[in-house]
Parts: sequence; structure tokens; C-alpha cells
Amino acid sequence: MKPATRATSLHDCESNSHFLVYNFELFGAAKGEFLLTVDTNEPPHIERDHQLTAHGSESHPHKVWWIVAGIVLFLGVVIAIALLWSSHEDAKKKPPAAPKITITTATAQKGNIGVYLNEIGTVTPVYTDSITSQVNGVVVAVHFKEGQLVKKGDPLIDIDPRSYQATLLQAQGALERDQNVLAQAQMDLERYRTAWARNAIAKQILDDQEKLVLQDQGTVKNDQGTVQYDQVQLEYCHITAPISGRVGLRLVDPGNVVQSSGGTTLAVITQLDPITVIFTVPEDSLGPVAARLRKNAKLSVDAFDRTAQKKIVSGRLLTLDNQIDTTTGTVKARSIFDNKNDALFPNQFVNARLLVNTLQGVTLVPASAIQQNGQASFVYVIQNNVAHMRSIKPGVTDAGLTQVDEINPGDIVANSSFDKLQDNAAVATSNQAPNQPPNQSPNQPSNQPPNKGSSKPAPASSTGSSAP
Repeated sequence: MKPATRATSLHDCESNSHFLVYNFELFGAAKGEFLLTVDTNEPPHIERDHQLTAHGSESHPHKVWWIVAGIVLFLGVVIAIALLWSSHEDAKKKPPAAPKITITTATAQKGNIGVYLNEIGTVTPVYTDSITSQVNGVVVAVHFKEGQLVKKGDPLIDIDPRSYQATLLQAQGALERDQNVLAQAQMDLERYRTAWARNAIAKQILDDQEKLVLQDQGTVKNDQGTVQYDQVQLEYCHITAPISGRVGLRLVDPGNVVQSSGGTTLAVITQLDPITVIFTVPEDSLGPVAARLRKNAKLSVDAFDRTAQKKIVSGRLLTLDNQIDTTTGTVKARSIFDNKNDALFPNQFVNARLLVNTLQGVTLVPASAIQQNGQASFVYVIQNNVAHMRSIKPGVTDAGLTQVDEINPGDIVANSSFDKLQDNAAVATSNQAPNQPPNQSPNQPSNQPPNKGSSKPAPASSTGSSAP
């Protein structure tokens, strides 16, 4: 049995004081706008036979929601089309060009560069004399001033000579006596020979006289030796400079008693010009150095100060030691320098820079233009205002220039702004960085120290950055 349908009329809502009637009117179809009006006025009285069923009143809100959904969908489509059109127009526009990187450049050059060994050395005088007394006595005079430059033979110290003068006088007296005894024996020998020629004496007397003369000659020679010894002892009382050089601080004063066996140093003289520097050469680098010395090549050596920033003086390698020190694996080398202005001081520590070889006709670029990426080295070559990364193999470095492979003379390389540069980056060149002329002699090192570990791809060793 079907349930009875309950009719609902507008009079069922009369208990409410107001009711809402929604009227939707669409305005401006092209604009997609709508107007929602609310009528709060009370409706007119409707007869009971014109009452609406419940089904009709429930379908009205569903229509409203469908209309709202359609409007929202329409608006979404319009917005999507507008966004797509805007992105399409932006894609048609040409992107702005990236700003050019301003750099300074340098030109790779063809030239010569030296291969150097860099070691710590010690300034060592050619001669150093520590003067001691050879006789006993009292110091009566000191003839030098502290730090004075003296020449060979200049007087230094006098020791009381009187006792040695007396001894010499005694020896000279004994010599004169024995010389006269010898002369008398020689006269008797001549008489005996004349008598023997006349058969006036026996042969034995003549022979005895000849031997007596020989005995007296031996006595005279002994006396002569005593006199010479005493003369030497007397000369020891007047000490003179054995070499030319600088005297150190005074170690004795007049009135001091000195002993020949005491070993007391009276003065120290060091030769300053010429002067030498002793440094070590690693045994791995000994071969090239020894080979050049066997060919009588004059290898130049530059002495730099302790900071390795300022060149003091230039000289040449004199010789190598005759054996390798097994504890350090090095051999000592001695270089000699002219020291007219006393630039080198005995026992001074210096940085010795030995020229081992000269590379001729190689490609040189500034060391500052070379960049590192791990173990690899590269430069930026500029072509048509575009930077191109190129791998290289660096060699030795000297005076701010590095010998490289894979680069041709005349190539332009970047020398600044490496924090911004990338491969194929557009660049703008400002002023060109100055370069050292390629024909500069490798024997004229700059005041810069040998580059600390940059002349080889591998880290620098104790042999220096330009070791062969």
C-alpha cells in the first residue's frame, strides 16, 4: 500500500515571520556576472488549491548549486586561458643577454727560463784564523781595534820579548865561539897536509885532524839551529795578522799573562772578500749539477735574504763535497761571492738559488693565470671575447713566469676575475696585464722568491720549486 503523499503548502510556513525567495538574474552574459537579490517582503496570500508539492520545493536549491558550479567552472576556464596566453607571449620574448665579465689578460710568449734549486745556506768565510800565543809572557801591547779591517802582516799583539832576546844572545855567543874553534882546526889541517906532503908527520896525525874539523863543523851547525829557534821564539812575541780580514772583539788586554800551552784565543780574524756560502744539494738533483760541473760550466748562484724576498748578491758554484751525507741524503756545495760591500756576513743564513739549466724557446705565461682543479691545471684562453677553459701542463717557474705546454705563443689568457669565469663565458677586456719580456736572461732573477711550490704540478719539496 503506497504511503500517502503529504502536501506541503506555503501556509505551513506561516508560523515563520519571514521567508526568503531567491531570484537569480544573469546580467551581462559576455561578462559572466550574476546578481543575487533577496526579497524579504511577505508574499501575497495563495489559495489552498494553488499549493506546491514538497518535491517541487526541494528541486529549487539543486538548480541554484548547478548554476553556481557552472559559473565557477567558466571563470576557471577563462583564467586558465589567460595564463596560457601570457606564458606564450613571454616565451616569444628573447631572454636578456648575460652581462659580460670584465677581466685583465696576458699574452703567452716564447722565451727562455731557468731551472733552479733553492736551498738554505750558511755564509762561511774562506779563511777564519783563531790566534793563540806560541810563547809564555805578559801582553805588553794590543795594536788593533775591535772590528778593524787589517791586512796581512799588520801588528796585532806584543808579548814581553826580553827573556827570549837574552836566550837568543846566548845562542849567538856559543855559535861564534864554535865557529872560531872550527876555523882554528881548519888551519891546523892545512899545516898537516903541507907537512905530510914533505913526509914531516905521520899519516895518522893528518887523519885525526881531518876528523876534528868535521866535529867542529857539526858543533857550529848545532849552534846555528839554536840561534834560529831562539829567533823564532822572539818573533812569536810580536804577533801579526796572518791574513787580511776583519778582527773580532778584543779578547786580551795589556798586562794579561798568556801561556803557550793554555790555548787561550787572543784574536779572531775572518776573511770577508771573497766569501763563500755552503748549502746542500739533494742526491736526486746531484746528477744534473755534477754533469754541468764536469763540462766546466759556470753555474750561477744567487743569495737571497732570510725571507727569500730580496736578492743580496750573485756568485758562482765553486765545488761539491766528495761524499753524500747518509743521514740527510744530501751533498754539500760551496759557492763563492765577491763581497766588496760586506753584504754577506759570516755565519749568516741565506737562501741559495742555484741555476742548474736554462730552457730555451719555451712558452711562458704569468703564474697568476694558471688555475688548479685538484691535480689538474688549466687556463682560460680568450677567443672572440669568449673564455675557453684549456688544460695545461705547467713546468718550472721563475720571476713570475711559468713554462707551460698546450699553449701557443701569442694566445691571450685571462689573468683576473677567476671567481666569476666559466667555460664559454662572455668577457670584456680591460687593461692588459704587463708581462716580462721573453728575452730576459734567466740569470737575472727577480726580487720575488722562487715560487713556493708552483713551478711543478706536484707540491714543492725541500729542493725548491724549480728543481729539475
